[in-house]
Amino acid sequence: MSARVYLGLGANIEAPEAQLTCALDSLKAHPAMILEAVSGFYQSRPHGPQNQPDFVNAVARVRTELSPWALLDVLKAQEQQQGRSAGEHWGPRPLDLDILVYEDVDIADARLTVPHPRLAERPFVLWPLAEIAPALRIPGLGMVGDLKAACADEGIKALGLCYGLAHDKP
Repeated sequence: MSARVYLGLGANIEAPEAQLTCALDSLKAHPAMILEAVSGFYQSRPHGPQNQPDFVNAVARVRTELSPWALLDVLKAQEQQQGRSAGEHWGPRPLDLDILVYEDVDIADARLTVPHPRLAERPFVLWPLAEIAPALRIPGLGMVGDLKAACADEGIKALGLCYGLAHDKP
């Protein structure tokens, strides 16, 4: 049985839009995934140290046969393939891939927490997620549209770009 999963994508160095596009190409080509939807790209200020470039973020919805942990392994491998150093957390990075929601599964172990623990506080996640799934109910948190309405935008802006195509801003 396949699971519907929402993934957060972000990058702020080494051509961020191209980094997201490359990651999305990789997800689309993966034999155990179907790329169903991708939000537009959004620009946001960094969380953590502010002496780094703004981020470009997006959210993708995929269908996968992979377990949450196997999917995490695929995402971490993709980050490393695109130049991310292991252990890099709050600093500049060429790619950051996170499992935001995996069906209605609740996971909290040493390797993975799903839904993503700070999802409801992050406009750079909520704005693109609301673009493709405003009625999605996040286990333990509520509906995405409501979470977005309750979250300050912190200067996030739609770039008018989406997975290789220009489109209207939401």
